[in-house]
Amino acid sequence: MRLLLASKSAARRRMLEAAGVPFALCDAPLDEEAAKAKLRTRKVSARDLASGLAALKALSATAHASDLVLGADQTLERHDGSTLDKPGTYEEALEQLRSLSGTAHQLHSAVAVAQSGVIAWRHVASARLYVRPLGDGFLRRYLDREYEFIRHNVGGYRIEGPGVQLFSRIQGSHFTIMGLPLLPLLGYLRDRGVVER
Repeated sequence: MRLLLASKSAARRRMLEAAGVPFALCDAPLDEEAAKAKLRTRKVSARDLASGLAALKALSATAHASDLVLGADQTLERHDGSTLDKPGTYEEALEQLRSLSGTAHQLHSAVAVAQSGVIAWRHVASARLYVRPLGDGFLRRYLDREYEFIRHNVGGYRIEGPGVQLFSRIQGSHFTIMGLPLLPLLGYLRDRGVVER
């Protein structure tokens, strides 16, 4: 039995590697924007959106029947219930950070494991992050240094880098914030014999 990671996220790869989880990368040919749009027409919550996208990624990969395919996704839910997508440009990242300044938001990180074309297991974890009031000068200097690293990150930050300076308080797992509820996943992988008990 192999564990296949259907994610392009370097942070997720690093977390699995650091935890000693054996895995291989696989392609997940999901049109994420189309899938997200379809899920949003159903008026799903931000939490369910993350869970649905993780499952669709896991199901979109081509794998042998014995393989476990891991899909993951994350959504950012603002204090008013709206969600943010990955910023497409420097200016969009700046606007996202301005909109988060002085407010709290939630990150919902979902993981799903598919086997033989069905979801065998899934989990969603949430964390609450409190963004301190941010001035435009600080934000522009931050993005000048960080934009290439955060342009594919919803919210425009990475907690494992200078993005931690954006926050006054954080409630929740560091792994959840980085995009993978690792501890519940490790429990499942132990149950399946992928990692040692």
